Amino acid sequence: MTSAERLRSAMTRVTLDDVEHPLEPFWRGIIAYRVLTLVTVIAVTLYHLPGYTSMVGAAAVLAAMTVWTGVTSWGYLGGLPGAPDRRGRLALADLVASCAAMATTPLIVTDAALDLGQPGMGSIWTSGSVLACAVAYRVRGGVAAALVISAALVLSKQRFGVLELGDVELLVLAGLTVGFASRVLTRTAARLRRLAAEQAADAERERLTRSIHDGVLQVLAHVQRRGSEIGGGAAELGTLAGEQEVALRTLLTGGAGNSDASGRRDLGAALRTLSSPRVTVSAPAHALELAAPTVDEIEAAVRAALANVVVHAGPDARAWVLVEELGDALEVSVRDDGPGIPEGRLAEAEAEGRLGVARSIRGRVEQLGGTLTLDTGPDRGTEWVLRVARTDGARPGEIRRR
Repeated sequence: MTSAERLRSAMTRVTLDDVEHPLEPFWRGIIAYRVLTLVTVIAVTLYHLPGYTSMVGAAAVLAAMTVWTGVTSWGYLGGLPGAPDRRGRLALADLVASCAAMATTPLIVTDAALDLGQPGMGSIWTSGSVLACAVAYRVRGGVAAALVISAALVLSKQRFGVLELGDVELLVLAGLTVGFASRVLTRTAARLRRLAAEQAADAERERLTRSIHDGVLQVLAHVQRRGSEIGGGAAELGTLAGEQEVALRTLLTGGAGNSDASGRRDLGAALRTLSSPRVTVSAPAHALELAAPTVDEIEAAVRAALANVVVHAGPDARAWVLVEELGDALEVSVRDDGPGIPEGRLAEAEAEGRLGVARSIRGRVEQLGGTLTLDTGPDRGTEWVLRVARTDGARPGEIRRR
């Protein structure tokens, strides 16, 4: 392996690690900051120790701070491998511990020392909890923690002057800056994960295209052509081969919207794979990213509706699938040009024990908490409208006729 290849491989590993765990450098930075500020506070306290009211109390607080620094350092590193991430809760506990350390100031540091500008107990060590809350809870957490520590600072020193005002400003600025940086970094990592998933899917489709193009696609095209020439039953086989060729080409060129690292899929890409000479799919050009299980259920419901078109409207019937975004609702309609469903036919089929529509379409929509609307009638075709993520007064899963 050349030096360039080794460098590229190392950069790939670093990039993947940063994308999967974008905030890890922040947590390690907080640990380093906490250790350095602890050493500083210990040195400053020992320097002023003779002027304190209780030297034993000061030593006890320093010992507690040292132990707590060790605990938080272990926790901010992630703890045991495979353990749940509880660093948000630990940051809140760190905030409480910092306020407790500051609360000992009136018992240990004299008013005369505070008047001379000496720091209270905890000093800059307590600002580490503000940074931790900012990383765990972003901007709101960082600013809220800064206000809490600022209040504890003023109450523990029982004064508010120029020195305290400067400390408050620095705390709020630190919480705001680190919180904003954490939010931006998290969103950027999410976009990179989606991009990596799309690139992997494109690479896999390209590999499959090379493997399949000279084999399966050519055979399907040949079967379609020969079936049309022979006629009779062979013509139907040729038509089916042509449909499968179109579906396979769509899958290879457009993909089925593989889920990314965050478990989301593109609904439009998934439904476009259902296209065929008799099925037209229209969806927004931009990605409609939803949770992968939701996309799976909607896709399965649409497949069931299209299967009903073939069974009840005939193999020559055409169907149209339309995907629309209506505010916070998502609507998918499946329309055909068949003879329509007679009034009461669905209820009759369900009473006879034939539950295809109930299980395949209505059941899936009900599981998503959505509604299913049926628009049909003699000689005007059938249209199923699936609407999810909207509360419009209908019972989830209910089939309503227009």
